[in-house]
Amino acid sequence: MIKTDILIIGAGPTGLFTVFEAGLLKLRCHLIDALPQPGGQCSEIYPKKPIYDIPAFPEILAGELVDNLMKQIEPFQPGFTLGERAETIEKQEDGSFIVTTNKGTQHQAPIVAIAGGLGSFEPRKPPISNISEYEEKGVEYIIRDPEFYRNKKVVIAGGGDSALDWSIFLTNVASSVTLIHRRNEFRGALDSVEKVQELKNEGKITLITPAEVIGILGDENLEGVTVRQGEDTFDLECDHFVPLFGLAPKLGPIADWGLEIEKNAIKVDNTLDYQTNIPGIYAIGDVNTYPGKLKLILCGFHEATLMCQSAYQRIFPDKRYVMKYTTVGGVQGFDGSKKEAPKAVVKAIE
Repeated sequence: MIKTDILIIGAGPTGLFTVFEAGLLKLRCHLIDALPQPGGQCSEIYPKKPIYDIPAFPEILAGELVDNLMKQIEPFQPGFTLGERAETIEKQEDGSFIVTTNKGTQHQAPIVAIAGGLGSFEPRKPPISNISEYEEKGVEYIIRDPEFYRNKKVVIAGGGDSALDWSIFLTNVASSVTLIHRRNEFRGALDSVEKVQELKNEGKITLITPAEVIGILGDENLEGVTVRQGEDTFDLECDHFVPLFGLAPKLGPIADWGLEIEKNAIKVDNTLDYQTNIPGIYAIGDVNTYPGKLKLILCGFHEATLMCQSAYQRIFPDKRYVMKYTTVGGVQGFDGSKKEAPKAVVKAIE
């Protein structure tokens, strides 16, 4: 049995930042995530994709953001159960919860914080009967490492931001990039559409619209795709076929925990602390919903901060916590390390 103060389900950016805010309150955290590494979507889906709305970072790669968060929480020594999915939850007589994973690992805590992003993801696959036979053999639904496509012939299908952005990016990596979309119009950002058109005019991207991939070619590994454009059908040689039709989010087993669900998200009370309809269970980040909700990483950080304050009061109802700015009190880690506040600041406040 793994015991902790706050059990965090989901090790994405919001879950990781929760460790920091809890650590400032001397609360220990343990995180559960179905993925084999921390970082959530930022690590698994788009580690090389830039993010522009993190305060103080005009631009930061998603993977770098995760690295920075991991460094920030080091002093608070969080525990991790990775590669396992939170399956069941049971409330104990003392008010604590026991969460068991699909592999039988048990965790006990008085507070459970669900920070599972949009839940687990399954790629939306094109209706090609034999496509599963070529998965990991030339067919990929997520681009994790652009270098994997170095000097390869790549065919991308899709009309959203992801298809446009990766088509643009891979022109400097792959030997050839072909973008196929079933419509002439794209759903992505206008500047990305214009950039693709510019690269097409320069001969750096082959753009085939309106068209769709209807077949996979190859013996053991993918060797090409069959494309239908209007009444014409033709084969296109390639090393990789990447259909980027988006990912379908699912709450998974958490949906059966008795929580109030609305449109595949967990309803919370945003007037105070982002608590669910079950006292002691909170939901923060993209997994929750409330009036005016914005699915942004920085909003998840804010929700995590208020949640930790509420969690402290639940764990220590007789204690009054007096908040101190880190510029005054510094950061005291569980490992004995301490980042001191500047003496000039402390003296001025005293």
